[in-house]
Amino acid sequence: MICFFFLQSNKIPGSACIVMNVLHLFSKASELKVNVDKSKAFCSRGGACGFGEYGRTVNDGSVAAVSRLWRNGTGCGACYQARCKLEQYCDEEGTYVVVTDYGEGDRTDFVLSPRAYKKLGRNDEAAAELFKYGVVDIEYRRVPCRYEGYNIVFKVHERSKNPEYFAVVILYVNGAYDVTAVQLWQEDCQEWTEMRRVYGAVFDYANPPSGEINLRFQVSGSAGIYWVQSQNAIPSDWTAGAAYDSQVQLT
Repeated sequence: MICFFFLQSNKIPGSACIVMNVLHLFSKASELKVNVDKSKAFCSRGGACGFGEYGRTVNDGSVAAVSRLWRNGTGCGACYQARCKLEQYCDEEGTYVVVTDYGEGDRTDFVLSPRAYKKLGRNDEAAAELFKYGVVDIEYRRVPCRYEGYNIVFKVHERSKNPEYFAVVILYVNGAYDVTAVQLWQEDCQEWTEMRRVYGAVFDYANPPSGEINLRFQVSGSAGIYWVQSQNAIPSDWTAGAAYDSQVQLT
């Protein structure tokens, strides 16, 4: 189970990329419940992005849930830099997080994991003081994701069943890109077919083509919108939960 601490936010006037926030901290694990108004906390086993274990462990566990930045799941996998405003305690660089879940509360934009929250502090002693505050002013901005040594990976969702049902999640996408669509190649009719966004970052297709599965996905970013095609097909004997290297990466 993964639990988070809440950030409340207001846009900085005249700023396009930095947002001011207030962080609400719940320091006792016993106070964190699923959908309980008392703590307004969000805990998830699988995560609303569909990332599973990746959503808990990527970026050394420095992850975040979002609400307004969720964008119907398009916000899954985005990376942000967040830093607090208490000069005596807060590290100038703050913390770097990956969005892996959905979380909301009163005027909340961000919900940080405990590991990510701790990194807001200058050192362990400063972080301990921040944990005592309960409410901390912060600011954040979107930054490129960095996955050195990784290609983009297609993970077959655990609920998939060969050959009747195929669902996939795209992991380790470098840069500041949103994955907006996924298609698979239909060899019999020689065309790309749209997959459905089920929820979060999970895309599926009922009765997928037999044999190898070739995928491409659409990304949007500062360079515009374009398609990225995998250089490595998913084998015909694919299994639920397996991860397959695409042999491509974004820069």
